[in-house]
Amino acid sequence: MRELQNKTGFGFLRLPEDEKKGTLKWEEIDRLVDAYMSRGGIWFDTCYTYMDGMSEEAARRCVVERKDRDSFKLIEKLPGYLCHSHGDCYKYFQEEQKRCGTEYFDVFMLHWLNQEHYDIAQRYDQFGFLQEIKEAGLAGRIGFSYHDSAALLDQILTEHPEVDVVLLQINYLDWESAGIESRKCYDIAVGHGKSVFAMEPVRGGTLAKLPAEAEKVLKDRHPDWTPADWALRFVQSLPGVELCLSGMNRMEQIEANQKPFPLMREGDFAVLDDVCEILRGETDIPCTGCRYCTAYCPQGIAIPDYFRMYNELQRWPDEGWKIRPVLRQFCEHHPKPSACTGCKSCEAHCPQHIAISEWIGKVQDI
Repeated sequence: MRELQNKTGFGFLRLPEDEKKGTLKWEEIDRLVDAYMSRGGIWFDTCYTYMDGMSEEAARRCVVERKDRDSFKLIEKLPGYLCHSHGDCYKYFQEEQKRCGTEYFDVFMLHWLNQEHYDIAQRYDQFGFLQEIKEAGLAGRIGFSYHDSAALLDQILTEHPEVDVVLLQINYLDWESAGIESRKCYDIAVGHGKSVFAMEPVRGGTLAKLPAEAEKVLKDRHPDWTPADWALRFVQSLPGVELCLSGMNRMEQIEANQKPFPLMREGDFAVLDDVCEILRGETDIPCTGCRYCTAYCPQGIAIPDYFRMYNELQRWPDEGWKIRPVLRQFCEHHPKPSACTGCKSCEAHCPQHIAISEWIGKVQDI
């Protein structure tokens, strides 16, 4: 079986935190960065809003200040939805340069385009801004990350053929999803001749820890492949995908994700169809833990944490004696699901289009 060049990029979204100090575990991140680069990795991905700005600080402290600039590539994203003028694009860009400690970015994107954010981008000529910084040598390539319908993506790429890269949510569980339209978005981006970067290949960890029934299906096909191997192999086997971004916060993840991946065969894809059927039956809430919803919740409810525990209880009911005490402890230190007012601000910003206000009511009952 022919080997693939490893396409894994290091996403700085879920870095190890020191919760007592309210900061990151800097030395641990240094070790992860060193291990990733020693295995041939060069891509690092950050964003203005990731981890309340600590992600960019980590990019500066653990990568930019420790490595030769020619030895790595850095991806950054503009929070265009926070801009109120064309000039604001430069304000945020300059702040990102300072936070990351670098004058230029190898890839610079508009963050999180959907219909609402695209309207803002059009209003303030944010695509024009992308071209301006590229022409000034401040960005090697330009593009955007995307969470919306395939039809809107086709419209954006038709209206803005100047972009080089599109960052899409791609994994085998969402490949045929009616809400995410992963395959359709991939086909459109490739059809427009764009390089595709993939995010959420393991779907926030969901595809790394599968129900026993689903894991058995995979083991019967390839006993030596882990569930995470399957998820990463799927994405990296897609010919249009240049880069597969994975949030990594443990050394074993670096070691597993940086090994060469063989191309999947036709029979492998059929096996994943069977796994998807099992997962759709056992995972009630399709939350990836991106935490976009929490930034817009006026009550400060830790929605992804509650959904994760709810899904675990539904998936492994015999483990309830372990999970419920954790849930009760969590409720003692965070706003409870019952604090939800039903304003639905969270739903307007959920990339997975989850009916959060409905599900949060069910979480109250567990």
